[in-house]
Amino acid sequence: MKRLLWLGVGVAVGVIVMRKVSETVKAYSPSSLAGSARESAVGLIDSVRDFVADVREGMAEREAEIEAAFAQGVTLEELEQEVEDDEAFGAGRTDEDGAEIRR
Repeated sequence: MKRLLWLGVGVAVGVIVMRKVSETVKAYSPSSLAGSARESAVGLIDSVRDFVADVREGMAEREAEIEAAFAQGVTLEELEQEVEDDEAFGAGRTDEDGAEIRR
């Protein structure tokens, strides 16, 4: 009876080992490696596209800032200082009566 038990355990371990080996061999087959490379390339291309879109968005924002400064006839530093002063002062604040506070 003991021999039959150990025979069953040996067969079960053998089956498990063979399945793992088969999965590993399949994972490293040329078609599987090509599929992995293709997925990696697609992911890289998507990342580059996202990066380019972010750069273009930043360029558009900066161009709008430059155009606003040019339209007002001030330098970018002066325009940025005005924005910082407005934010520090709390532009759009109101007094107790609800009237807007102006500088």
